[in-house]
Amino acid sequence: MQFQGFTPDAQHFLHDLGENNNKEWFESRRSEYEALILNPMRKLVMDLSPTMLDIDPEIEIRPDINKTISKIYRDTRFSKDKTIFRTNLWINFKQPNPGWHDMPSWWIEITPDGYTYGMGFYQASATTMQAFRDRIESDQSLFQQVVAFFPGRPKFRLEGELYKRRFNYFLPEDIQKWYQRKNMYLICKRSNNDELYSEELVNVLIERFKELAPLYHYWMECSKK
Repeated sequence: MQFQGFTPDAQHFLHDLGENNNKEWFESRRSEYEALILNPMRKLVMDLSPTMLDIDPEIEIRPDINKTISKIYRDTRFSKDKTIFRTNLWINFKQPNPGWHDMPSWWIEITPDGYTYGMGFYQASATTMQAFRDRIESDQSLFQQVVAFFPGRPKFRLEGELYKRRFNYFLPEDIQKWYQRKNMYLICKRSNNDELYSEELVNVLIERFKELAPLYHYWMECSKK
């Protein structure tokens, strides 16, 4: 295991970056960014890669910016917010496919105040979500087996916009909360704790991602319809 944890200094750096969001401040502290955030992220990617490949052999695992690691520079071309740097950074495991936004993917994000991890769609298409609803209707018991872990411990939250009108009034409520989504993802939000600052984070993520793997495969089948 290469990853030894993030440090409180990593989050202090992100907080201070939010207060000093300019190139001069960042460039004078680039070495801190690399030591506190970028290099630990690369090590975390490498430690998680065998598990991610077990889940999906086609997933991208290169520990590089724009492959699995987010840029720290924001794309401000189409945004009213013109701040230059992100104060939240993430690892994203996904298939290197032009249509990846319509496939489930995995993430771990670090912020100034905590971290999140989870799995789901960035922007599922209406076609994929209809395939998801069709598959539920064809075999409700299979879907209930796939999501039997939910919400888990610590809890995953199911998020994503809901349709206002119901498509099927005959499904039980525990399925409706999935069935009625325009888009969906599962997220676990954590405040700072000891596991974030130690190698134990790798084991936690491996365990939680394995827990989500059956749902990932279920969603992948829907996205390929």
